[in-house]
Amino acid sequence: MTANMVDLQNQFKEQGLDVQIVSFSVDPTVDSPEILKSYAENYGADFASWNLLTGYSPEKIDAFAMENFKTIARKPANDDQVLHGTSFFLVDKNGVIMKDYNGVNPPVEEIIADAEILLAEE
Repeated sequence: MTANMVDLQNQFKEQGLDVQIVSFSVDPTVDSPEILKSYAENYGADFASWNLLTGYSPEKIDAFAMENFKTIARKPANDDQVLHGTSFFLVDKNGVIMKDYNGVNPPVEEIIADAEILLAEE
């Protein structure tokens, strides 16, 4: 998903779209800011328009994911992998979710077109 988001970020730049990307760690007990930065750098992320968030409790991100994105972000007992959704979300400047997309196979052209519409309305 990170590679797909980097590709999308590059497409936004090529189209001249001022889009900010925000990623939430689903495993904040493991993902320190330094680890997230290194991980994203390995994929070529541009931090000028991408914020990687961590530092909250696992319970808080699970509740946030469920309340806002209608998905889980939970590490089962006796497992080191977090179960989480794989969607990308288009969010307006007020924090309202406008649309969601498959993050594993994102429809890049559709996302760009939707971002253009949203930016024109703002």
